[in-house]
Amino acid sequence: MKVAVVGATGLVGTMMLKVLEERNFPLTELIPVASAKSAGKEIQFRGKAFRVVTVDEAIAAKPDIALFSAGGSTSLEQAPKFAAVGTTVIDNSSAWRMDPDKKLVVPEVNASVLTKGDKIIANPNCSTIQMVVVLKPLHEKYKIKRVVVSTYQSVTGTGVKAVDQLMNERKGIQGEMAYPHTIDLNVIPQIDAFLDNGYTKEEMKMILETQKIMGDYSIKVTATTVRIPVMGGHSESVNIEFVKDFDLAEVRKLLEAQEGVLVVDDPANLKYPMPKDAHNRDEIFVGRIRRDESQPNTLNMWIVSDNLRKGAATNAVQIAEYLIAHQLV
Repeated sequence: MKVAVVGATGLVGTMMLKVLEERNFPLTELIPVASAKSAGKEIQFRGKAFRVVTVDEAIAAKPDIALFSAGGSTSLEQAPKFAAVGTTVIDNSSAWRMDPDKKLVVPEVNASVLTKGDKIIANPNCSTIQMVVVLKPLHEKYKIKRVVVSTYQSVTGTGVKAVDQLMNERKGIQGEMAYPHTIDLNVIPQIDAFLDNGYTKEEMKMILETQKIMGDYSIKVTATTVRIPVMGGHSESVNIEFVKDFDLAEVRKLLEAQEGVLVVDDPANLKYPMPKDAHNRDEIFVGRIRRDESQPNTLNMWIVSDNLRKGAATNAVQIAEYLIAHQLV
């Protein structure tokens, strides 16, 4: 089992390597891939040094699986070349997510859609992943009509440059800016570029990806995505309107039984999910579960997850694990 990690020296690529190692992924050969300027560098994996290679060298090696985290343009250009030599690509960029011929997968929600013929598989947006895992059991039981989500997203979602900006500002150091505004002691209600409809690309990703992953285009979704000066993970305030009424105790039981979800909901003891508690964890934390008293059949909750792990690297590795377990690669 040869596995290539494309973008191995970036934030998500580094986390992919860490997750592969932690989960004892059954690979026999690792091929770390990065841009030409990083080629020749060494990365550590399972106590050994591996030389970073170029994309062309990796394609020539014909890996079984390629985990991509190198940006949309790289994915559009290079993923088909890997697929052409028989490699199954799991891509973390937005390049293929809304392609009608490509599967968009969160294993706990819709892994069953995967087949042996899927050579380019899309890994969803980090904010979408943590939300749909929570929505799945509730949709199956009560049928979701509408979701209103506001996100509070970590700077790690932007990358190293954004982390550096935050820490530089905190120290009073002038440096390179990842954002058009100061992020320390501030909140920026913009993630990605604005579109003609007034929404950002990030907001539209959440709307369209949720429907595709859930396999139900009748679910109405509206989103506001916001960048905040934290690094542990993304948080979401989610309001869900159902067709059927629900019992709060039953909702908690459904969430407690859902794979990948950890309910932390004890307001009396001030226990609720926070980014610092989700950091370096794979679980999706859910709390502040309560009925919306302004209209019927509607639920409020707070969802937190480490965006570099379950929101990116871990989800991609879980897809690869599913492919191997079901002999699809």
